[in-house]
Amino acid sequence: MRPFRHRRLTAVVALATMLVTAAPPTAAGADDSRNRRAGYHRVGYFTQWGIYGRAFPVKKLDTSGAASRLTHVNYAFGNVSEDGRCFVDGGPGEGDAWADYQRPVPAEESVDGVADTWGEPLNGNFGQLAKLKAKHPGLQVLISLGGWSWSTYFSNAARTDASRKAFVASCIDLYLKGNLPVLDGGSGGQGAAAGVFDGIDLDWEWPNWPGEPGNVVRPEDRQNFTELVAEFRRQLDAYGRTTRRHHPLTAFLPANPATMDAGYEGREIFRYLDFATVQGYDFHGAWDPVTNQQSALRVPSGAPDNPDFSAEVAIDGWLARGAPREKLVLGIPYYGRGWTGVSGSGNGLFQPATGPAPATFEAGYEDYRRLKTLAGNGFTVHRDLRAGHAWLFDGTTFWTYDDPAVVLQKTLYIRRAGLAGAMVWSLDGDDDNATLTKTIGLGLATP
Repeated sequence: MRPFRHRRLTAVVALATMLVTAAPPTAAGADDSRNRRAGYHRVGYFTQWGIYGRAFPVKKLDTSGAASRLTHVNYAFGNVSEDGRCFVDGGPGEGDAWADYQRPVPAEESVDGVADTWGEPLNGNFGQLAKLKAKHPGLQVLISLGGWSWSTYFSNAARTDASRKAFVASCIDLYLKGNLPVLDGGSGGQGAAAGVFDGIDLDWEWPNWPGEPGNVVRPEDRQNFTELVAEFRRQLDAYGRTTRRHHPLTAFLPANPATMDAGYEGREIFRYLDFATVQGYDFHGAWDPVTNQQSALRVPSGAPDNPDFSAEVAIDGWLARGAPREKLVLGIPYYGRGWTGVSGSGNGLFQPATGPAPATFEAGYEDYRRLKTLAGNGFTVHRDLRAGHAWLFDGTTFWTYDDPAVVLQKTLYIRRAGLAGAMVWSLDGDDDNATLTKTIGLGLATP
């Protein structure tokens, strides 16, 4: 690292430390040194589809330096069938087995520089994750089940004791034991992916609460989610007695207090989870008629909504419902939310807009690696140091996003609040130097 950059980063650390320690205590912030952790989880989601438009193969986790800063990689996503089973299928809307383990990865994209051969049992992303783990033996990889698009039938899987047992068994068989369906050409087979995945991440969005249109939702989802995580814990422990290893179980949890109450028995689920990642983003977006923050650490002064969302509100919500702080991991976005047609005056915050800002893959959604190039190129960076958020504005278009200074401030909050660490969605949004992931590594470094 160049001396100038080192001095600049040191100044940012000092400023962020002052801001976090000077803030009035809340349920999360009023912790003492007895609860500060010696080590932190640093969790990153790797998206199955990132190898396409974003040109983000597993190898980039190694070459960028991200892998050495992470403790866990969550692979997004595994699907849940209507009859409540984990499954891999290359059919439209069902999955992408080609990306998962069929695609022959060329040498230039391979972690070890060796090209795959057509029809090998384990090609694609799964094969590359195995190579990444061989190079970084402390790294754990979890299969994340569900997500926004594939939570449709979680309720079916969790509905009865029999359905839960069958669902959990199918997931362990498919992912941990690695018994993959055999595809055209020969990829897959018994034990083909054994050792790739260390555990399970449950990303049910959401129990007893609307998610994507068409999701099955039942009032009994709340209790059934507890029973589901208990069943996962029982079967993972039983499997662990055969492997002589602990297989982690985690879950992604919402930021909305109403969703927390509808779908989760807060204290109970943490009896079975190693830790949970808490949504720290998508608080606002172009679905709102005025510009706003999507991932602020605290609710900004003058916010038009009351009550409003923030990272601190989300963490405080889980603490108030009995979650142990040492099992809460704060989610951090590697993307921004944007509006265009912004009117009004000032710096663009809390102003009317006409719709989502144009973007590379999805209107109103842009990766950090692209947003960082806007600063100084017609856009001005604005900050609310007290609330812990930043935005870009050019007089017409507005982007709310997390840059290294905001990310560092959040890591210092995590330390002060005695939380378990940080999670990011998603790793392919970072730049080629893994700037945001390295910032998390710096902020959560242990002596």
